[in-house]
Amino acid sequence: VELVESGGGLVQAGGSLRLSCAVSGGTISTYNKAWFLQAAGKEHQFVAGVTWTGTITYADSVSGRFIISSDNAKNTVFLEMSGLKSEDTGDYYCAAGAPRAKYSISDSSGYNFWGRGTQVTVSS
Repeated sequence: VELVESGGGLVQAGGSLRLSCAVSGGTISTYNKAWFLQAAGKEHQFVAGVTWTGTITYADSVSGRFIISSDNAKNTVFLEMSGLKSEDTGDYYCAAGAPRAKYSISDSSGYNFWGRGTQVTVSS
């Protein structure tokens, strides 16, 4: 299974970006999917996730500003980001994995497949 992110870039604070994650070699409708942020010198931070049944969860820091969605026909996951802040800066990774009861949607250990990331820089 391969995940390829796109859509990152440089944006001013308050601006918007749309990230995409194209998945090949697997069917996303059967996976949990999520976006994680890795800021410089930090661990992966959960941003948003959607279970294979469609339940959506957001980190408190992005709730009301970001929207995660998936298009099963296109096997693609999206992250619509608005009201961007400097603290949103970092590398955004798409993750997917078969649902397992021992892991919550926000636990990075629960994902088998990861993309290489796309960089987002928010200037203030």
